[in-house]
Amino acid sequence: MSEPIYDVAIVGYGPAGQVAAGLLGQRGLKVYVCERLEDVYQIPRAISLDHEIMRVFQQLGVAEAIESFTEPFSNSEYFGVDGQLIRRMTMLPPPYPQGYTPSVVFTQPPVERALRARVAQMPNVTVELGAQMTHLAQDDAQVALSIQRDGASRTVRAKYAIGCDGGASPVRTQLGIALDDLDFDEPWLVVDVLVNERGMAKLPRVSVQYCEPQRPCTLVLGPKNHRRWEISLMPGEDPKAFESDEATWNQLSRWIGPEDGKLWRQASYRFHALVASDWRQGRVFLAGDAAHMQPPFLGQGMCQGIRDAANLAWKLAAVLTGEVRGSAAEALLDSYGYERKAHVRELTSRIKGVGAVICERDETTARARDAKLLADCGGEVRDTPRQDILPRLEEGLLSADASTGRGVLFPQPWLSTERGLLRMDEVFGNGWRLVLSRAIAHETEPGLAGLQTIPLAAIPETEGVVADWMLRHGCVAALVRPDNYVYGTAQYPEGIGALVEEAAAALGLTLACTA
Repeated sequence: MSEPIYDVAIVGYGPAGQVAAGLLGQRGLKVYVCERLEDVYQIPRAISLDHEIMRVFQQLGVAEAIESFTEPFSNSEYFGVDGQLIRRMTMLPPPYPQGYTPSVVFTQPPVERALRARVAQMPNVTVELGAQMTHLAQDDAQVALSIQRDGASRTVRAKYAIGCDGGASPVRTQLGIALDDLDFDEPWLVVDVLVNERGMAKLPRVSVQYCEPQRPCTLVLGPKNHRRWEISLMPGEDPKAFESDEATWNQLSRWIGPEDGKLWRQASYRFHALVASDWRQGRVFLAGDAAHMQPPFLGQGMCQGIRDAANLAWKLAAVLTGEVRGSAAEALLDSYGYERKAHVRELTSRIKGVGAVICERDETTARARDAKLLADCGGEVRDTPRQDILPRLEEGLLSADASTGRGVLFPQPWLSTERGLLRMDEVFGNGWRLVLSRAIAHETEPGLAGLQTIPLAAIPETEGVVADWMLRHGCVAALVRPDNYVYGTAQYPEGIGALVEEAAAALGLTLACTA
């Protein structure tokens, strides 16, 4: 018998591949995944997540399982040349707009295992570990992947494919897609330590950015007794010379010694700022590190990959299930690359700006930096929420009306329902949603199939996060996409119908059904 033709084939089964497989599998699509490693990578790499990603995990049904491996991210305090506080980055205060702690630290291996366990519950998703994609070809109808495992080779065919296969991405290489250099290339030593009680007593109680010209470095408070140092290496230094236990402990001697903990991982890396020139070639897409790499200063690497998966999955599902067809389907799939590439480039630019504060190596310039930061806040360092750094979507599947709420991540309020307090997505799912303010009666709902209407006058929120959001953006309704970003808003009740009709036209007169 011939091999089945899958709806989507995914190359790479890290976090982006796991989320893509789960979201597509939830929609009932036939999915194939190959991964060259036999198991989850056992060493932690990513260390932080934000509330947008926890909302995606909620959609997958794994948020509760994953929360046990997370803790709230501590404040990050920046200290200048002379040890003075020059900046403080914090979380948004309650009430939390997405229904989850805005920033968390986490332990990556068990989080990945939880994601894989969820995907394993889906009989329509086939995961093949220890399998390597060696060749890729495509035509107008399908993608053919040559898969090698245990010395044998076979061909897997799918209507579409996603390369989630990391920074070295064989998928991207075979497609001949170049990486645009965003001008950041620096060597760093990354050290993870499981600190004992004696060592914990010596360390700061918050995360710290040491903005010191002689050797910029970062200390991140991970979950429980996990502490991470990211230490800048200077020009001319051999990164490998810092990876021995003795050399690593020498770098950590400012804080702790071998008697204070156990080295979990030490490795030298070059931190890059790169983005793929194209995110789609025919029936093949790139996501995660295959599409972009950025410096680690706001801990957004894994978050970016999961945003890719969430953006692409609902669009592929809409096309593969026939909800969106013809030229509208092609435009919808193209919007993935337009949206995510622009978002990644803008966020990377902002991350580089944060990195510039940390990494200035000229002492005179660093002192001027310190003086300016303190002058800008009147000498009193104020809290800067990390979420304020994240950009909106600026192009793609968005309303032509460039209202202030367009392209923004929409809040997820707690709602008072007959079943008790529930988050919005738990009640209404993750399809297209029209959220109406308390001032709008339910009768104004446009009669369009597949659109969930959320009338806050009838199902009130408990913390006012949507009311505050609508007041801030000057609107009475928001049309929210399946990835929780705002397609557009209506300033007045009379504009709601036109807003929905505009989205329907962009999708070929069909709105995606509720997930």
